[in-house]
Amino acid sequence: MDLDHRQVIAVDGPGAAGKSTVANILAGRLGAMLFDTGALYRAVTLAAVRRGIPGHDGERLAALARTSRIEIRPASVNDGRQVDVLLDGEDVTWAIRTPEIDGRVSEVSAHPQVRQELLAVQRQIADGARVVMVGRDIGTVVAPMAGTKVFLVASTEERARRRQRELKGRGVEATYEQVLADLEARDAVDSGRETAPLAPAADAVIVDTDDRSVDEIVTDIENLARASWQAAGVGA
Repeated sequence: MDLDHRQVIAVDGPGAAGKSTVANILAGRLGAMLFDTGALYRAVTLAAVRRGIPGHDGERLAALARTSRIEIRPASVNDGRQVDVLLDGEDVTWAIRTPEIDGRVSEVSAHPQVRQELLAVQRQIADGARVVMVGRDIGTVVAPMAGTKVFLVASTEERARRRQRELKGRGVEATYEQVLADLEARDAVDSGRETAPLAPAADAVIVDTDDRSVDEIVTDIENLARASWQAAGVGA
């Protein structure tokens, strides 16, 4: 079946580059659904931790991805979240955002079997929809025919400062050095994996978020999306 991803805005990039913040505001401006695909992998990682499944066991992790009921819904609690993430009916929105999950999710998501189990779900959600999809391989693998593709970047040091502030705001203590090391380790895994490595699509617009306001970045991407929709004769 052919999929229609012309209204998809693919927002890729490494951790703490600003993807979630930018995508949340962008989705509001465009009247689009926000879909952070990383939440799927984080939910599987949390389920694996709880069941004692090691990160190297691709077959068991893939089975877990296939059998777990992961739902992403509009935010129901005003606590800073952008969406609700449910794992088998349990709200795990913040449980999947801990340093422990940060440190494990790259290994889990690197398994081709796991990515394959979650790929069809992601593509189907975006079919014919006006949706801002956030991830690391949206423009290259999940929705290569997305109408708009951007890849957000920022210095590792700035990303570490952002992530530390985010964690502190949720009451999670982590040193700058620890956060920086975790980000560097995840970058290495994500960029070096054989399946869907972290990399911008050939036709993606690279957006450097260092020393720029969120409003400026969102406006630039909004303009790109509206121009793409107009050219394709979709959206408004």
